[in-house]
Amino acid sequence: MTRLVLASQSPARLATLRRAGIEPVVIVSGVDETQLDGLPPAELGLRLAELKCAAVAGRADVPDECLVLGCDSVLELDGRALGKPGDAVEATARWREMRGRSAVLHTGHSLHDRASGETASATASTTVHFAHVTDEEIDAYVATGEPLHVAGAFTVDGLGGAFVTAIEGDHHNVVGVSLPLLRELAGRLGHPWFSLWTDTVRP
Repeated sequence: MTRLVLASQSPARLATLRRAGIEPVVIVSGVDETQLDGLPPAELGLRLAELKCAAVAGRADVPDECLVLGCDSVLELDGRALGKPGDAVEATARWREMRGRSAVLHTGHSLHDRASGETASATASTTVHFAHVTDEEIDAYVATGEPLHVAGAFTVDGLGGAFVTAIEGDHHNVVGVSLPLLRELAGRLGHPWFSLWTDTVRP
């Protein structure tokens, strides 16, 4: 079994990997996400993912025989990169702008092989269509606090799922990690997808 280290504190990413038969070790990168500015949304997500991956891969307490995964998600609306809203006021304004429209969720993925020193990186992009939610629905949703903790101020696997009418592309990517892309990156580094499965998954 190839051990995976997840350089992210996202509960949604961890849950997605677990459902896919992978039990990663979580080590939060501590990277300041505000250090990069002025980049196109897709590139911003990728660069932040690479920074997070490198920060954890370089730590002395990370096992030599493992893969380190860094991810970062950015929502693109009208060419702008939207991460986590700063407060409830920003989350409310953003939802009033997004409702009834479509946006693209970019998730950068960076996978580092500690044994070989090689890294494979790429971005997965998924189009998200939002419902024509009312002001009352927006206020109620923001009051739950959920939009404040996620890129784009929405989830598709939580309370915000009812406000997403359609998705074009990989559903898992919107949750925070694209399983098909991760499989591809692991393959590039010489690790078949099934090698990441826990022993309990294997027959």
